[in-house]
Amino acid sequence: MKKSILAAAIPLILFSSCKKEDPKKVDDAPITLLMAEVNPEDSICGKMDFAFKQKVEELSNGKIHIDLKCAGILGDESQVMKIFMSENPTIQLVRISASLAKYGGKKSRLLSIPFTFSNAEHFWKFASSDIADEILNEPYELNLGMRGLFYGEEGFRHFFSTEKIASIEDMKGRKTRVSGQVLTDLAKSLKATPVEVPFTDLYSSLQTGKTEVAEQPISNYLTNSFHKVAPYIILDGHMLGAVQVLISSKAWDSLSENQQRILVAAGKYASDYCRKIAAESEEDIKKQLMAEGATITSVNDITPWQEACKAMIADSSKDYPELYKKILDLAK
Repeated sequence: MKKSILAAAIPLILFSSCKKEDPKKVDDAPITLLMAEVNPEDSICGKMDFAFKQKVEELSNGKIHIDLKCAGILGDESQVMKIFMSENPTIQLVRISASLAKYGGKKSRLLSIPFTFSNAEHFWKFASSDIADEILNEPYELNLGMRGLFYGEEGFRHFFSTEKIASIEDMKGRKTRVSGQVLTDLAKSLKATPVEVPFTDLYSSLQTGKTEVAEQPISNYLTNSFHKVAPYIILDGHMLGAVQVLISSKAWDSLSENQQRILVAAGKYASDYCRKIAAESEEDIKKQLMAEGATITSVNDITPWQEACKAMIADSSKDYPELYKKILDLAK
């Protein structure tokens, strides 16, 4: 109950205190926060994280240092989250997918339901809404040991493969890489064969034939060089690559109000930066992929894909039907 009251009060603290003092003049002790990113530093998320790091250090006059480690240096997501969610986390900040379903989050699962967001504008309208704040605060209120800071996105996620996929029928029986329940349910909905593989092993699993199909935003498809082992990508756009940056509750509770305010302000800056670079990069990425030998297939009619996922969508949203409808209605 105490954490719930604190979470509800944070917006008031941020609003009232930002008018009274210059954060650079507050005498907070210097601190370092270790941040994990599984993608390379030149990926959309890597760039977003770096923008966050720079803004935090600027606003704190160098007193808050973000030690950003990209490209899975600190481990894959499961390894990082095990440390992050421990009693004494040595990793204080992580960037992962927006859904926290496999870590105890409930409402955030709505963000990974296939075909929820009609376009990027729809997502960013959500990201600046009260609904977004409600979902970011949920893990803190549920005592899961973490708090959401801000959202980003990597573009829509698409399937890519070692052999060409021209339609939904070509997904049937294909060994498809999954991680967690959402992707497992998605693969089954498309009659594919789910194969659990950590992200850090995905390249080799495609190379050896352990998996034939995987899915990522097109930016990650390029920056991780997946097109070299799986040169076919179909632009089905089954879900938006929504992500969020989390801070451990222990780290958050140890910060002063001024330091908390700096992290939230830097998060908004990084989120806005992410929106800009995500929108600008996709066409250039497609051109580069084709120049490097990738085959890109468009989907003229997404209806069969949506129909195949209908039962999954209904099941995934059944616990929060009104909240899910609010998210869908933001597209109007």
